[in-house]
Amino acid sequence: METMKKDRNRHLVIMAGGVGSRFWPASSPEYPKQFLDVLGCGKTLLQLTYQRFVNVVPLENIWVVTSERYKNIVIEQLPEMQPDHVVAEPCARGTAPCIAYISWKIKKINPKANLVITPSDHIVTDVLAFEGVVNNAMEFSAETDSVVTLGIKPTRPETGYGYIEADLSSSSSRLKNIFRVDSFKEKPNKVLAEKYISQKNYFWNSGIFIWSVSTIVNAFRVYSPRISEIFEGLLPFYNTPEEKQYIEEYFPKCPNVSVDTEIMEKAEEIFVCPSDFGWSDLGTWSSLALQMKPDQYGNACVGQQIGLFESHNCMVHTPNMKKVLILGLDGYVVAENNGELLICKLSEEQRIKTFLATMDESEK
Repeated sequence: METMKKDRNRHLVIMAGGVGSRFWPASSPEYPKQFLDVLGCGKTLLQLTYQRFVNVVPLENIWVVTSERYKNIVIEQLPEMQPDHVVAEPCARGTAPCIAYISWKIKKINPKANLVITPSDHIVTDVLAFEGVVNNAMEFSAETDSVVTLGIKPTRPETGYGYIEADLSSSSSRLKNIFRVDSFKEKPNKVLAEKYISQKNYFWNSGIFIWSVSTIVNAFRVYSPRISEIFEGLLPFYNTPEEKQYIEEYFPKCPNVSVDTEIMEKAEEIFVCPSDFGWSDLGTWSSLALQMKPDQYGNACVGQQIGLFESHNCMVHTPNMKKVLILGLDGYVVAENNGELLICKLSEEQRIKTFLATMDESEK
């Protein structure tokens, strides 16, 4: 009986408002990568995210927060969801206002809610292991006032992820595989990333957070009063016909900040659960290539008729082109979508976002 009660208090929040600019040209502001079948498996990243939680959280307690422009795409891709659980932000303001908004909204429905917050564009290859880790972390957060984040055991000196430094000598008295967080680290350079992975207490920051709704609301009150005052003031209007009007008026007044800098780096009761369930944030073309089965020359392809000759270690993503011929490339990404083409060294792909912004600026 207690388990059932605990289950009903569990809520999932999927954040699906990003534009995925590092994944250009497959991902675009009109149709970002979370709505694409980038793996060629017949399901979009959003659908895969939804599916991996169906055994963890009651279906009626699943929420998606997205941009107003993507709301209909979410409803179309997740027809089994309650339409009023697809919550639209009127503008982009980072993950902190996004999480604050949905937390106060859920708190009004269920003050005892226990939340798991996840991005919509990650992949997990070992879903059973993932379910076990999330179940353990949610049991922990339901019984404590702690914030739990899932840390991924690193397999390479990745420069595209943030890192979590854990105190492995200080595990929770309730669960031995949950440890206190010493600090959060920004995306490192190659030298620093190699230093991190040479030590056993550094983990990739998955961006998956677990906490009770009372814990996160109180954290906003203490560490981010400028955000909490806005959403606290809107309490009478959540889940009413007036909500949309007031959110459109007040949400844009929020600062554009991430939950990492606004809450996680300031809060005291922060724990990490080191995990290994085949995780990738698919933030780059290299990370997609790692999830695919390469040919004997290290090339990974998504497309119909792709001819690779004297080419090695390339990522080719051309699902809309009838025929592609590539000769003499080593370590490149070649990607096309809707008449837009990317040819770039994989070692330089972190710079795609910068050069894309430069091109967009020059077109104005």
